[in-house]
Amino acid sequence: MACNAPRQVAAAYKTLWERARSNATHKARGWTKRQYKGLDKAPQFTALTVTLNHKRDWSLGQNQTVSIGTLEGRIRCRYEGWSRHLEWLAHTAEHGITLGAAKLWQDPITQAWYLLVAVEKVLDPQALTQITTIKGVDLNRRNIAVESNTRGKCRFYHGGHQRHLAERAASIRSALQAKGTRGAKAVLRRLALRERRLNADTAHCVSKTIAEPHAMVGLEWLKDIRNRTERRHSKQASVKRRRTNRKVSSWRFADVQAKTAYKTRLSGGVPIWVDADYTSQGCSICGHTGKENRPNNGLLFVCAHCGHTLHADLVAARNISMRTLLIRQDWVRTGRLSAAPEASGDEAKAARLSRYAELRWSPDASSVL
Repeated sequence: MACNAPRQVAAAYKTLWERARSNATHKARGWTKRQYKGLDKAPQFTALTVTLNHKRDWSLGQNQTVSIGTLEGRIRCRYEGWSRHLEWLAHTAEHGITLGAAKLWQDPITQAWYLLVAVEKVLDPQALTQITTIKGVDLNRRNIAVESNTRGKCRFYHGGHQRHLAERAASIRSALQAKGTRGAKAVLRRLALRERRLNADTAHCVSKTIAEPHAMVGLEWLKDIRNRTERRHSKQASVKRRRTNRKVSSWRFADVQAKTAYKTRLSGGVPIWVDADYTSQGCSICGHTGKENRPNNGLLFVCAHCGHTLHADLVAARNISMRTLLIRQDWVRTGRLSAAPEASGDEAKAARLSRYAELRWSPDASSVL
């Protein structure tokens, strides 16, 4: 346990340095003018978590028991969980499960202890040969997600109710922060936990519906999207601008993508990340790309070249599904599944975008895998 403390501190500083280098790159490209201040003072660890190494600080025993090392010695206790997860823990070798580090966390409200175990499941090699569905998922702030497969079926996951609850929570939070009393701070902590549970439940429900067996799910690579989004920070910013900045900062696309990815793998599918450039500005019928295809930057997509009219989020989902289909065709032809937007250079990305510009939407032709 003493060895885990410097490891956790080193990992925290590594993350801060990576953010500082990323901020310097974004300032050089003109994406942002803000200076990263994460290294101005030492980080503080406030989370009630303790990292435990497998077979050193914690290990599973018989009869659904777990052994955990504490400062006062080794303890052994029973644990409970979801039946499917308990089956994996009981038969790790049969399910291709590898157990890793765990975190011991205490709920500040109920005072109950939870052991959060990291589980790595080997992807079945036969899953790539049993793909029957190709779909693309577009994430945005208006709709939580919009999915469309290559056969023309689509589904919208509306986020109006969640946005309403988020605005209500923001109003309550502002009033409690202005009050500043001890009771108001306690209510703020409970409100934060409640909002976190709501967002996690929404992400779980959406990702569970998107993930399906024998499906290749295309997701947008949205790293550094907040820095590329135009935001204005100043003391003279209007109330509308500050509200917009708060909505952009609270967009939890990474949580939905992470849950969709691992649920897709567990169901026997394959998640794929594709470039997100011009997915909502490119016409899926004629290939014309431009900001003029989105009048007033609204939800309606009207192609300035061919006049194709459709919901902008659905157009983006179709473009993502076609890019995913192209990646699968490359895998069938070459035998390699090598789409990795985060590990490629500018020249490789430009080559991919030029290939994407040649794609055309045709439900009849794309239904054949």
